[in-house]
Amino acid sequence: MLTIYENDLTAWAHHTARLLREQRWGEVDWEHLIEEVEDLGKSDRSAVGSQMERVLLHLLKWEFQSQRRSDSWLDSINDGRSQIRRKLEDSPSLRGYPEQILEKEYERARREASRQTGLEFATFPGVCPYSIAQIIGDWLPGMAETEG
Repeated sequence: MLTIYENDLTAWAHHTARLLREQRWGEVDWEHLIEEVEDLGKSDRSAVGSQMERVLLHLLKWEFQSQRRSDSWLDSINDGRSQIRRKLEDSPSLRGYPEQILEKEYERARREASRQTGLEFATFPGVCPYSIAQIIGDWLPGMAETEG
């Protein structure tokens, strides 16, 4: 028989919150509560990583396929940046995380950029050419440094 946790996570969360508010400690499903709290941090880090890859991919495409630039690429860059900034504002402890994952996410973006553009993998720099400030800020490849 499925437990409430296994059957309906939202109902379980509301039930658990009520138990905590009422300080009914003995009835709390501690094992799953701890698991869910740990997963919150993993989810935020995963979201930042995913958006970093997305922004990096489109920055590479913007730079290396300038003749194909589109509003949809710009929208994707801006939305990804917004999502990263939101996560960093909501969780200040993640502020250093983009720097920690830059190399890994750049490699993913580089592979995907090669796949999507048809350009050789080696076309894209082996080391990320963009700073965290450029990735998260309003800068685009081709802009004068004073503009970004």
